[in-house]
Amino acid sequence: MIIEGRLGRGRSVSLKVLLAMAFSLALAGCAVERAVVANQAQNQMVGLTKEQVLACMGPPINHAAVGQTEVWTYNSGNGRTDTRINGGAFSATAISTQRSCTINVVMTDGRVSNVNYSGPTGGLITGGEQCAYAVQNCTHQQ
Repeated sequence: MIIEGRLGRGRSVSLKVLLAMAFSLALAGCAVERAVVANQAQNQMVGLTKEQVLACMGPPINHAAVGQTEVWTYNSGNGRTDTRINGGAFSATAISTQRSCTINVVMTDGRVSNVNYSGPTGGLITGGEQCAYAVQNCTHQQ
């Protein structure tokens, strides 16, 4: 059974379309919220000690040190893959991109001095959203 509504001037929309639109908006809202968390973490993590970073993010996948500066590297993301299809009447090309984030936590004299993100971390308005998965536990540490 399809329930339809009117959108003025004789246009109608099915309940399935409305539900799909609502679901898409809800997902976009979550991605925007994660992007905000990731952005806030870049500021809120500055000043954390090594012990605090280990407590909120766990051990890094990579570690480098030069003098008093260390860089701890983490991977983050939910494995989301975006697929675009480009083509014409007789051929098409599909391009898939997996969103992810590489996080570099820079420490000087044992405290976080900078947090950098790289990779396909999100969409146009959700940049950094894939980074939130790893840094979200660090945003209320101070």
